[in-house]
Amino acid sequence: MELSQTRFLQPAPVQGSKETFAAGLAWQPCVADLVSHQAAITPRALAVGAGPAVLTYADLNGEANQLAHHLKSLGAGRERLVGIYLKRSPSFIVAALAALKAGAAYLPLDPEAPVERNAFMLRDAGVSVVVSCGKSSNQWFEDSWQTVDMDRDALQIRSQSTASPDTDIRPEDLAYVIFTSGSSGRPKAVEVTNSNLLNLIGWHNRAFRVSSTDRATFLAALGFDAAVWELWPYLTVGASVHLPEDGVRNDAEALRNWLTERKITISFAATAMAERLLTMEWASDSALRILLTGADTLRRRPSPTLPFELINNYGPTECTVVATSGVVIAGDSATRPSIGRAIDNAAVCILDEEMHPLAQGETGELYIGGAGVARGYRNQPELTAQKFVRLGSESHQAESHQGGVFYRTGDLGRMLPGGEFEFLGRIDEQVKIRGFRVEPNEIVTAINACAGVEASAVIAREHEGGEKRLVAYVALRPESAVTAAMLREGLSKALPDYMIPATFVRLDSIPTTHNGKIDRASLPEPSGANLLCDERHVAPQSMVEQRLAALIAPLLQVDSVGVNDNFFMMGGHSLLGTQLITRIRDGFGVDLSLLSLFDHPTLAGMSAEIERLIFAKIEATNWEESQAVSSTAPGAQQK
Repeated sequence: MELSQTRFLQPAPVQGSKETFAAGLAWQPCVADLVSHQAAITPRALAVGAGPAVLTYADLNGEANQLAHHLKSLGAGRERLVGIYLKRSPSFIVAALAALKAGAAYLPLDPEAPVERNAFMLRDAGVSVVVSCGKSSNQWFEDSWQTVDMDRDALQIRSQSTASPDTDIRPEDLAYVIFTSGSSGRPKAVEVTNSNLLNLIGWHNRAFRVSSTDRATFLAALGFDAAVWELWPYLTVGASVHLPEDGVRNDAEALRNWLTERKITISFAATAMAERLLTMEWASDSALRILLTGADTLRRRPSPTLPFELINNYGPTECTVVATSGVVIAGDSATRPSIGRAIDNAAVCILDEEMHPLAQGETGELYIGGAGVARGYRNQPELTAQKFVRLGSESHQAESHQGGVFYRTGDLGRMLPGGEFEFLGRIDEQVKIRGFRVEPNEIVTAINACAGVEASAVIAREHEGGEKRLVAYVALRPESAVTAAMLREGLSKALPDYMIPATFVRLDSIPTTHNGKIDRASLPEPSGANLLCDERHVAPQSMVEQRLAALIAPLLQVDSVGVNDNFFMMGGHSLLGTQLITRIRDGFGVDLSLLSLFDHPTLAGMSAEIERLIFAKIEATNWEESQAVSSTAPGAQQK
């Protein structure tokens, strides 16, 4: 039977754990085994759905096996990394599963991220082979890495066996690697093992009673570790995973409708999107029973009328996605929801600066231990030693989890009277922007590399509604003629869009403290007087442009909006885009789509689209009126 063809050698159950996979057996099944098992018992069951594109379990398993054999022929195997340069799609899932079936680990690469950033990740992680396809690849990596193009090499891949490769895998072997923003100015790669991943899967499926009848979603950004969480718990128990289009994924109203129409039973949504979904009306017979959220501070509680449970989750990438989890009880949102309790086989403790345990209610740093703690940072032993520490027996449960190794999160928290934990923010400058963890130093490194910049600092400032936006402070060289637009363009080649500051402030010099550190408390609030502006600011001319600018300015909290200003370059994003679309509907009486907003992000472009929609609406109305008149004219009913 296929289930026995891939094995974990020398199983090492977590000390003190209450439950482990296949405890007491001579081997433990890995993710690839469990998916193969589902394909053997329910081959025709739906595994993946993306509109008209569907994969049964037999399809998924067979295609992944063929690709796995091909990857093995190129050298993929234990402790080797397979880069996956594919968009969110069934092909991405096939490729990730194939890497695991080959005994290797996978590194997700987002094709929408800058080429330079993806190239750095490939070099830094030491990837052996990259999987792409003609639709998502521009072949920029072919000269430096072995590549498999799932379109170009389709015949060669399909010639491989559909049986599972015979591969020996140990629990401590790598399953995947994901990069997080680095405090040193460079991203760092977190190494997660098969054992780490299996603990997440086991806890998830027990906690949320997942079965083969569940219909789940794949919504998260590929560089966000929640994407791991959205796949493997479901595909290892025979449930189905469904992928919406990007336009649906980023639009709260469209997403709610899609979740309802597809009869989704369990879904994850990053905190900002989840909070939008909580404010909406839901049909009482909605199939959705659980909405999982995480990635940022949850500030809203659900209404008691919602037909599903809201689960708040917390956990750094270094601890395999989730470390604490808890049901959010409906009630007054003046009381901030907790992040729940430690999940199975995890230990969470609050320690002071000397790593001594603190009493309930006292604020300190969150430390996480247990079966989810990752191996460390790839090729960074010193940083691993700093962040993955061995605690003494006096620390909470330290002696019974992973030999006492805990991850220092850098997060502030405290234990509440009921045993749950409250998240209180970051100890250092690290921030969460739109659900992504961001190290400002990485942005500073990129800004300082731009021509004409002498020095810079980046902080997050909180705006109305609790939303955080990045503000960059730049000191320019005397001869420099750098504009905000030039900096944004330069940064877009090195950083993803969520790491590009919404506002640039020009200073003569960056203020420092007596010991030479940046004095963040002295950084001024952005204002019209100190903003670094673009060279060609053209004021709105037409009535539509003027009215639209009046809608955008307060939404983005800026003083003015020029004709050539780009909504997304000024700090806008998809969630703010949906709010703008609502304001346009109310102000102009037309429905501008989110896709149209992405295609025409400038004030001039949006205004032209609005005018087009208005004229089309007028023409349609005139046509209907003429038809009504002609139908009532004398002789209109005669044949």
